[in-house]
Amino acid sequence: MTEPTLPRPCYTHPLEILWQDEDMVVVYKPAGWLVHRTALARHETRFVLQSLRDQIGQHVWPVHRLDQGTCGVLVFALNQEACRRLAAAFMDHTARKHYLALARGWCPELVEVDYALKPDDAPEDAPAQAAQTTLRGLATLDWPEAYDPRHPSTRISLVEALPKTGRRHQIRRHLKHESHPIIGDATHGKGALNRWWAARIGLQRLWLHAHALELPHPRTGAPLRFCADWRQLSHVPEVQQWQQLLALPGWQATAHGLPDSCGLVLPLRAD
Repeated sequence: MTEPTLPRPCYTHPLEILWQDEDMVVVYKPAGWLVHRTALARHETRFVLQSLRDQIGQHVWPVHRLDQGTCGVLVFALNQEACRRLAAAFMDHTARKHYLALARGWCPELVEVDYALKPDDAPEDAPAQAAQTTLRGLATLDWPEAYDPRHPSTRISLVEALPKTGRRHQIRRHLKHESHPIIGDATHGKGALNRWWAARIGLQRLWLHAHALELPHPRTGAPLRFCADWRQLSHVPEVQQWQQLLALPGWQATAHGLPDSCGLVLPLRAD
């Protein structure tokens, strides 16, 4: 099999705005960008909050976070009351998040993970916090080279993760708990596998994507759904990477299949 080389992302302004009204703005967050400045990241230069503020010419309030390596849907409030209501939707889990992840092994079509987590920086005697995530295996790939010499090939899955709680690194830690760590996860994944896979496709990155988000409008309460629709973002380098990855020969869909917003149809796996 010819080893593909995926393009490395190169972002310029402006940020991709997926939605904007008088109360909120929804953007596509590129991987590698922090949401805002922190004391621990003095060397970083790319911040969504400051870039978006300058782009639209008004103050913005962050209401949730995405990890630096994660790309996808990110919401900001445009006034303090909207910030309060949107933040409450995330706190009480009214907001529903949909992630896509590339994981080691073939993830089952449905897994309900109920595994309490301690914050990474919590004292050893701190209690673990309840954490639940629904995992759905969407597609599988049987790569014809073996990372592990005990097996004739290397199995990879496209997984949809639906977190029901909002613990830090919850999806990454729950997939690790299920023995399906995310490819490219330097903190909770397998470093040797990450490097092996990066060498196969010519790209090292965290394969975790905040694909869609559902929440009530902060003023009207109307249900809203925002999606980083790959059909509309085909010019974005990271979207191109995902689409090229899933265009590799050998991918097969489970009964769930890919969301229409991925813009791809895979052959159905025959089990």
